[in-house]
Amino acid sequence: MRNDTARTNPVRTALLSGGTAWGVMAFEFFTPGLPFVLAAAGADFVILDMEHSGISIETVKAQVAFAKAAGIVPMVRVPGHGYAQVAPVLDAGAMGIMLPMTETRQEAEAFVSWCRYRPQGRRGLGFGVGHDDWRGRDAAETMRAANESVLTIALIESERGVANAHEILGVKGIDIGWLGHFDLSDSLGIAGQFSHPRYVEAEERLIAAAAAAGKPLGWVAADAAAARHALSRGFRCLCIGHEVAVLRSALAAELAAARQPGGGGG
Repeated sequence: MRNDTARTNPVRTALLSGGTAWGVMAFEFFTPGLPFVLAAAGADFVILDMEHSGISIETVKAQVAFAKAAGIVPMVRVPGHGYAQVAPVLDAGAMGIMLPMTETRQEAEAFVSWCRYRPQGRRGLGFGVGHDDWRGRDAAETMRAANESVLTIALIESERGVANAHEILGVKGIDIGWLGHFDLSDSLGIAGQFSHPRYVEAEERLIAAAAAAGKPLGWVAADAAAARHALSRGFRCLCIGHEVAVLRSALAAELAAARQPGGGGG
């Protein structure tokens, strides 16, 4: 039976109402089955990475369609700043956009304008494509529904970004902030040193800025223990690693256990 109802974004709804959302970032295994596997594992969303993976818009289009069929929310980290980076991904049907290296209020404002139709922004109009399931619904209703469903994520991952976090997260239309911990530590000159006082201070400043703005924070946690600790500190949108790390860690643990002496192997 045909359903002409515009899609809603349960992840955005949950986060903006004080709830939590769980997902995975994807860097490598862009197969038709990936979103279905993630959905079967209980993920609410997948973030498709374009910044480091180098995937094309064609791969994004396919993965977005698979994710919607699997019943999870497809989101994309775009490779850079600019309307041309964001527009085709939105038209492909992505229901969340993560802007890397967000460092100023002006960048955040521009980002929001690319993701929202007028009057909230200046997103270009293209209908009968992926974002409206190729159905060409009523234009005004499609625009209204899209403005209420696209999750805008400001990835704050530099010393400058943290310094301006209050202004960035105070921008109307920025839905959540996201901690990019590796790049943040690198910008502080202490790459990978997450217990260093300078890193800890920067992270606390970001958490405080999000709390002051009333915006949720997201993060990629290495494992369940790290995710639970992040929840206790105010993070509410959490990835458990990325799909390569999850596979590597799980397989390494099982292989190590299987190779233990006395395991009965040949």
